[in-house]
Amino acid sequence: MSKIILTHEVTGLGEPGDIVVVKDGYARNYLMPRGLAQPWTKGAEKNITAIRRARKAREMASLDDARAARDSLQAKPVTVAAKAGGGGRLFGAVTTTDIAQAVTAMGAPAVDKRKIEILSPIKAVGEHKVTVKLHPEVVATLTIVVVGA
Repeated sequence: MSKIILTHEVTGLGEPGDIVVVKDGYARNYLMPRGLAQPWTKGAEKNITAIRRARKAREMASLDDARAARDSLQAKPVTVAAKAGGGGRLFGAVTTTDIAQAVTAMGAPAVDKRKIEILSPIKAVGEHKVTVKLHPEVVATLTIVVVGA
């Protein structure tokens, strides 16, 4: 078992700055190569306060602001243009960065790409659902409409 410090949010495991104990292989083969965690050391533990401070700055200020942002985001679908081939298949996939940029372009409140969760890869033209964690208690479900470019 390895003791690690999360640097990004990992669904089902924790928030940035949390110290967790996971199996060695999970830490070595998944979390650390993707930059989601770092090994726990006494020196690294001191960096936790900086990570938590940065997370607080990115979070919505209050629950009411988060609810207002959720209502605004869920009001209309977000359109994302992507290169598509025959049959509506995309060349690649729609990423969280693409979604965050499309949300900002449509005039909705800015969304942090790290807070967007795509349940299954978006690789086809059409309507898809993604979730956005705006606040620890507020989650928005966005309708993403992918159109061929």
